[in-house]
Amino acid sequence: MKTRTLSLICLLLLCSGFQVQAQREDWTRSHPGFRVIGNLYGVGTYDLSVFLIATDEGHILINTGLEDSTAQIRENMAAFGFELEDVRILLTQQAHWDHTAALAEIQEISGAEMWATAKDARVLEDGGFSDPHFGGRQTFVPIEVDRILSEGDLIELGGVSLTVHEHPGHTEGSSSYSMTVSEAGRDYRVLIANMGTINPGKKMYVEPTYPGVGDDFARTYASQKAMDVDVWVAAHNSQYNRHDKWQPGQAYDPDTFVDPEGFLAAVERLEAIYLEQVADERGR
Repeated sequence: MKTRTLSLICLLLLCSGFQVQAQREDWTRSHPGFRVIGNLYGVGTYDLSVFLIATDEGHILINTGLEDSTAQIRENMAAFGFELEDVRILLTQQAHWDHTAALAEIQEISGAEMWATAKDARVLEDGGFSDPHFGGRQTFVPIEVDRILSEGDLIELGGVSLTVHEHPGHTEGSSSYSMTVSEAGRDYRVLIANMGTINPGKKMYVEPTYPGVGDDFARTYASQKAMDVDVWVAAHNSQYNRHDKWQPGQAYDPDTFVDPEGFLAAVERLEAIYLEQVADERGR
């Protein structure tokens, strides 16, 4: 019996290792860019989302992927006729290295300003050292933040108006961005959502990863469930089922990413995981 149990554990660990390796490969795997809706484009890798909002007065770039992602981002932008040098504002949804590691390089290339929430700004400026979960060492090149963003702030450029939503928990300063896109006579409510996913090892109320983290997650779920969303995307393409909704070569259609029910279901699923963890921490 002990031998069977040990074999099963080894098999589970091996499968887990394969899953992690496959996930990391998807983070760097190249993938063509795609038009989400209006002037919002996906220009990142197979799984790590990088979003471009293009305007005649320069562009907004949200996230970057890993440190070697710059060439892929440039190539995907160029396929739509846009240049990396024309990026004017850099944003991130969460100050984790898999979404921030090329920020400093792209800022150097473009001269863009880095804007972020106060609590993620601290982590961006020390290269991840002060991150309460993965910190203690520098995990990406630090970048100076030029403007601090808060709940309800408007980011305006070239006729685009993005609203900032503080959705903390995944990181202390996690943020989402919403805008309205008019296409074919219809207004679409678009959300670039930072989902309330819980990294392994994060603790909510018993020896919390950071003070208030459990309440942060709860507020984020409540905020997102109350939002009116037509089109949504997220920091990982897998989080919003991008690969089921769009395939390379697929013709552009503004309704491709319309999925309000899917957004609510995704938030409720993550909230259920959170509530289960809280119950476990508190001994049910």
